Amino acid sequence: MAWHDTALTDLLNLDVPIIQAPMAGATTPAMAAAAANAGAMGSLGCAMMGIEAMTAELRAAQALTNRSLNVNFFVHERPVPNEALNRAVADRLAPWHDRLGAGHPVAPADTIPVFDAAFCEAVIACGPRVISFHFGLPEAALVERLKAAGILILSSATSAAEARWLEAHGADVIIAQGAEAGGHNGWFLPRRGADLTGTMALVPRVVDAVSVPVVAAGGIADGRGVAAALMLGAAGVQVGTAFLATPECASPEVHKRAVVAATGDDTMATRAYSGRLARGIANDFSREMAAHADWPDFPMMNAATGPLRSASAKAGVPDAVALWSGQGAGLVRAETTGEVIARLVAETEAALARI
Repeated sequence: MAWHDTALTDLLNLDVPIIQAPMAGATTPAMAAAAANAGAMGSLGCAMMGIEAMTAELRAAQALTNRSLNVNFFVHERPVPNEALNRAVADRLAPWHDRLGAGHPVAPADTIPVFDAAFCEAVIACGPRVISFHFGLPEAALVERLKAAGILILSSATSAAEARWLEAHGADVIIAQGAEAGGHNGWFLPRRGADLTGTMALVPRVVDAVSVPVVAAGGIADGRGVAAALMLGAAGVQVGTAFLATPECASPEVHKRAVVAATGDDTMATRAYSGRLARGIANDFSREMAAHADWPDFPMMNAATGPLRSASAKAGVPDAVALWSGQGAGLVRAETTGEVIARLVAETEAALARI
């Protein structure tokens, strides 16, 4: 059997077992369609969108391809406001507003929509092949509604326990997300102080824990990583960072330049941008804010840091941009989305031929 014929390609109707990661704020219909047309799974990160915006993005991608597409949402717990902490954070960020000319500090606020029945019906009306979730799964009734509509469900696990929970609650594919991954880590069950696990150690444990296909994610940015994931028992990979420098990516140019220039040794996990740990390239803001452990509940900081991120990007300086990136950043090139897929395939074949 050819390396690209796996349980994942069969289930999702793909030519190659590669998922272009659904990175909120970075993906576009052009990126998702290009990945799909190259034989991979194209994805849209819709976590920050309302129903109308999500529908428009998905319809636009569907107009560019007849291949499989994935839409992704967060399913986090709703935050509990803490006014005293909100005021303290506003004071903490005030010098940064002055530094970047970003106006008055904005209070932390819950501005990310909830994946509810209305979102569920809107997704079903659009009819993507796949929907994926971060931080668990939505309520059982919504999962059942999606499955009844024939939409396959993916979600991220950061431990074998989370993988078993996801399978028991309806996930058709488990994304084993290692600590190397860029952006927000998908953990959702209590860890009791334990560290997040790296991809190499996590994938075989998840493969052994569940009967559904497992996708490896985190630190994979070239074909050697794809080959390694397959050797660990994964049915495919999810790749995000390698697409951040593509012309189809919506990230600001300063972010794209930073990803290409990064070594992979210069990323850090920070709560300062959203209130929840997320990995990006270290910059002045994330390094300075590492001294603080108290942050409003996710996702309230996203609203508070929005003006800083925008002002920094507009000025063309990386100082306060959320430079989301995984530890595979040192392997990223300035390529189109289609070229990234083609390179991953060629490099995977070369790596497997050497074994």
